[in-house]
Amino acid sequence: MITAEIEQQIVAHARACKPQEMCGLLVGAAGTDQALEFHPCRNAAASAIVYTLDPKDYMRVEQSADERGLAVLGVVHSHTHTEAYPSPTDVAQAPDPNWNYAIVSLKYDPPRLRNFRIVAGEISETAVERV
Repeated sequence: MITAEIEQQIVAHARACKPQEMCGLLVGAAGTDQALEFHPCRNAAASAIVYTLDPKDYMRVEQSADERGLAVLGVVHSHTHTEAYPSPTDVAQAPDPNWNYAIVSLKYDPPRLRNFRIVAGEISETAVERV
């Protein structure tokens, strides 16, 4: 679940990073799917076709979440010209089966946000619930 404000932050970050893919982290209470925060991160790959979360950004966000009793719930990235669906690279990079893998597609106006779980290479879409 995300708020309209978080979705707006995601879309704004995606637009600001275009033509490169953007990335960021969702933070909320551990064991839930309700994102309370979106943290924009640098795409260390600096690429229009792949993303790599900057390790320093990841550590900063994770430490901050831990200190406040929260957890990283997932990652968000953009597809600048294609559908919001995990690519083979996205699937190969999916580190945590408990994470949400949200993708915003800038192919459309307004951009489309979709959410997925990736477990052992299997993709399943979950609804993006807005609160």
